[in-house]
Amino acid sequence: MEFHVATNQGEYDIEAHVRSIGEDLLVAISGGEKPHIGAVAAAQSRPSLKDPTVTSATASVICYVGHKEDDLAKHAAEKLAASFNTRVVVTAGIHWDNLSEEGIQKVIRHSRLLLDLVVDRIEAESLSPATGGKP
Repeated sequence: MEFHVATNQGEYDIEAHVRSIGEDLLVAISGGEKPHIGAVAAAQSRPSLKDPTVTSATASVICYVGHKEDDLAKHAAEKLAASFNTRVVVTAGIHWDNLSEEGIQKVIRHSRLLLDLVVDRIEAESLSPATGGKP
């Protein structure tokens, strides 16, 4: 499985390139005037500490100096790992010069929307007979 999704909100749009590697997922989130790799998160699913019948995830994050994508990468990796019970690596690098607080809030909202688009697409492709139910 390999696909690309993007927000389409008019400004501060971001995108994700998603690829399965065996049963694992690799996701590259980028956007802005200077897309890059600012942070990397690797997550693995596990039983929830509060309720072992629920699948959760744990992530490790590397963030390059001066970058702020660590929360985005960690959240996305943990959500995808828990949702699909697999290992996930997410890279994130989004940059606009002189971004206002309002712009930052829009990017945060778009990152949530983007993650929903990724989950929806994986679920749709996993239901396809061609994938055999695998992400």
